Amino acid sequence: MRHFDMTPLHRATVGFDQIAELMDRVLTQDIAQPSYPPYNIEKTDEDAWRISLAVAGFSTEDITIEQRENALVVSARKAESEEQVGKTYLHRGIANRAFERRFHLADHVKVTGAAHENGMLHIDLTREVPEALKPRRIQIANGDTVDTKAIETVEV
Repeated sequence: MRHFDMTPLHRATVGFDQIAELMDRVLTQDIAQPSYPPYNIEKTDEDAWRISLAVAGFSTEDITIEQRENALVVSARKAESEEQVGKTYLHRGIANRAFERRFHLADHVKVTGAAHENGMLHIDLTREVPEALKPRRIQIANGDTVDTKAIETVEV
């Protein structure tokens, strides 16, 4: 079992609580991560990503996508259809078992769309930083008064 003392990190940093919590969560997680369904994460732009999950055998109605605060939860449950009742399989290699896959999202990352085609579920994400949180350039005044008009937004 690995144990890392994060006390020096907490002492030397201010405002990085989320990073410390993320490191604690990753380092103390002893349970194995589920590997079903397989997925890819690709970067499509500077502030955009796409998560693709292989969900063969599931229809659009069987899949649920929810964004809760900084978590994206994708789950699916296959309803037992009348066609499945009474069938005997010699080999069943297509997994239709229920699943729930969680992704931890960074601040200001929002789901912008989802598409289900050819057995793949594609979820598009973008980072939308509010204007109030974008960097601003502040001019330094020469003298005793501060010019409030000297503050302008910096294009990043």
